Amino acid sequence: MWFETELKPKENTPTLQTDRLILRKFTMDDAKALLAVLSDREVNTFLPWFPLDTLEQAENWIQSHYLDHYGDPWGYQYAICLKEDNIPIGYIGLSPEESLDFGYGLRRDCWGRGYASEASAALLCRLREAGFPYVTATHDRNNPASGGVMRKLGMTYRYSYHEQWQPKDIPVVFRLYQLDFRQPPCPTFGLYREKYPSFVEELGGEGR
Repeated sequence: MWFETELKPKENTPTLQTDRLILRKFTMDDAKALLAVLSDREVNTFLPWFPLDTLEQAENWIQSHYLDHYGDPWGYQYAICLKEDNIPIGYIGLSPEESLDFGYGLRRDCWGRGYASEASAALLCRLREAGFPYVTATHDRNNPASGGVMRKLGMTYRYSYHEQWQPKDIPVVFRLYQLDFRQPPCPTFGLYREKYPSFVEELGGEGR
């Protein structure tokens, strides 16, 4: 990948712990728990893929999205688990693309409890230590709560863009945030701005 010559990654996807959470690698035993996240239609509203329906699909998902990539230097893909039972309530990870986009998803009954912020802070700390220069994150303009998590983590809004989102084939306005780990700060990741029509939004006040 484009950044392999810059980074000297340590152990790939090491287990991380916070006050309430364990972030660890997925195993095939997590298929049922992951299906509870990825099959929920409401959870799926702001995810790029269609909901899963079967345990077999969840097993294939774990293999293709996680197990096949844990040997890669960019394979920071975690199951978010509660310490009390070590069962996944969601996922969080980093894209291998130049955007270095991180994203997450949580089971619906776990929304609003600060788990996303807690897991994200742990992952960002790890990525800083590993030598990544920056990370980005995007959220649907109709999902402002996700933007609130990004700002809480210290990320700053850079620009918005229109995309015909695939594979759902629906129009979405995305807001891009970025967090720089180096000084001087990195230039804003501009690929989406170049690829899609973009504009600047005012993000002050409620509902931003």
